[in-house]
Amino acid sequence: MKKTIGRTDKADFPGLGFNDVPVKIDTGAYTSSMHCIYSKKENGLLKCRFFEKDEPETVFEKFDQTKVKSSNGLIERRYKIKTTIILFNKAYKINLTLTSREKMKYPVLIGRQFLNKKFVIDPGVTNLSFKNKN
Repeated sequence: MKKTIGRTDKADFPGLGFNDVPVKIDTGAYTSSMHCIYSKKENGLLKCRFFEKDEPETVFEKFDQTKVKSSNGLIERRYKIKTTIILFNKAYKINLTLTSREKMKYPVLIGRQFLNKKFVIDPGVTNLSFKNKN
């Protein structure tokens, strides 16, 4: 049975060391994305900083690149990582493209690719998962 999720929530990303990250649910977006202020491929590794320029680098051995068409119609080449997201006290695998979302209210956008077959969206509510967090 699909779980109901609201238009926004807060999620944990244990593999990245982040908790209570604000997320926006976006059925208009196919892919999910996370704010990344710095990413660089070096010696076959992807090195990233997500939210703060003085935070330690997170290093990925496994990553891809993909093309994403943004809401303004421009195609952007982005790095894509696989990690874990926790919603409703359950861990799910998620693919995240990395991009600057500094001008956006929410640092994470959750798209249809992840939502499909897991959640039904109720745009009239918020933080359903966060309110039920253990």
